[in-house]
Amino acid sequence: MSKLKLSKDKINEARNYATDIAMQTQEFIDVHTTVTVERTICRLLGIDGVDEVEVPLPNIIVSQLQDSGNLKHGVATYIASVIKNEKISIDDLASRIMSNNLDLNEYAPLRKDEVIKILQPYITESLFKIKQNRIFRENQQLKYGRKSGPLLYVIVATGNIYEDVVQAKAAARAGADVIAVIRTTGQSLLDFVPYGPTTEGFGGTYATQANFKIMREELDAVGDQLERYIMLVNYASGLCMPEIAAMGALERLDMMLNDSLYGILFRDINMKRTFVDQYFSRVINAYSGIIINTGEDNYLTTSDAVTEAHTVLASQFINEQFAHKAFMKEELQGLGHAFEIDPTVENGFLYEYSQALMAREIFPNAPLKYMPPTKHMTGNIFKGQVQNALFNMVTTATNQSIHLLGMLTEAVHTPFMSDRYLAIENARYINTTMKDFGNEIEFKKDGIIVNRAKQVLDDSITLLEEITNIGVFESLERGIFAGIKRPRNSGKGLSGVFKKSEHYINPVLDQMIEELKEEL
Repeated sequence: MSKLKLSKDKINEARNYATDIAMQTQEFIDVHTTVTVERTICRLLGIDGVDEVEVPLPNIIVSQLQDSGNLKHGVATYIASVIKNEKISIDDLASRIMSNNLDLNEYAPLRKDEVIKILQPYITESLFKIKQNRIFRENQQLKYGRKSGPLLYVIVATGNIYEDVVQAKAAARAGADVIAVIRTTGQSLLDFVPYGPTTEGFGGTYATQANFKIMREELDAVGDQLERYIMLVNYASGLCMPEIAAMGALERLDMMLNDSLYGILFRDINMKRTFVDQYFSRVINAYSGIIINTGEDNYLTTSDAVTEAHTVLASQFINEQFAHKAFMKEELQGLGHAFEIDPTVENGFLYEYSQALMAREIFPNAPLKYMPPTKHMTGNIFKGQVQNALFNMVTTATNQSIHLLGMLTEAVHTPFMSDRYLAIENARYINTTMKDFGNEIEFKKDGIIVNRAKQVLDDSITLLEEITNIGVFESLERGIFAGIKRPRNSGKGLSGVFKKSEHYINPVLDQMIEELKEEL
């Protein structure tokens, strides 16, 4: 039963609006592709590496077809045509691209059945590896047991992957369950994925497949020592969203930040590009068993957490339906929210409790990701520790799933290992001492907590109805989310969006969807 006395009919009404919004957007997605989607196909067919000036081979291939106007047919048909006509393998094709000795435009597109037949061995090999990663993860979690209560999530971000490893292993030994490697500042705006291990980055470390592999191996090693499975997180967002999702699937990441609106709002990435890219990336994550994290918490860094709470809930409903469109189970939908109400607001703790419990009741099967206070952290580490303790109390009492730990030094510097240790210690203490607190209390039927949740739900329904009427593109142009307005025909990456021809084929996506449908 709902402790907040939320109306099931109203929750269903909100979901119906969100479903309509997702369906409207999916109509656009289904008839468009992007340069990133096509580069992802290359990667999942086994094409990797860079040329002599460090340009990734998938970028070279896709640029050839883009410049000639042929990308609308899809990169898969041209790759298949080269293999058929030249009687070569994918590796041979990659070698010719690397030596600048192949132009895909010289080969005629093939029928869809021919494309599938020629590329099937490469698709099978790639998807088999992804499935094996999923099975290994599940077996490790069964071997060591799944943790009850919130997963303690901390961040490393030195810029040097080898130094990140040192800090990540220290955090795991201190009790962290989830390690996120923050991506270097600005990488979301790069329209290519850097290659190889990296040791330089500002505010984070480059997301590369080599870096994923290094961190995964090290966390597996320390996890075996601790007899726990340590989860690894990175960012499938920005202009290379599905490419990074594919790399994460191949290297067995466990979570991916993968929001459908964040890049549009906070990085000015074109909305058309983002919606198409997020669809393929979410199908990849669904197929891989990777939990996605959505970015609703970021709205509250620019908007007031009291007056704009309904926009967070509305976005959660929309993200849920976008995930369903990508055949993603609820258990992989890490919908986001945050503890960001100004500490000077009277009864702010009650509002925070209400909103966190509301999210848990409305999305009972989702592994909710709850974000700590950041906007109103002042650099006063003693007050910061109290703010984080209150956040930890709400996390435990409302049964949040993914608990991103707040740092007492937020707004001072990138956390030291000692800061992470204190954050883990704080969270573990509260998780233990308040373990069943949430089950022991009830709320006044007309009290502050109950009325707050009802009001936020009502306001979100009103907003979702408006978005349904005008569409998500128009909503983003009007600045409905986070107060940020974005034109639909500008922003970074728009030139990389193409309408599909009638002969278009994405055989990797098609096979993933076919198999996911069988699971659901």
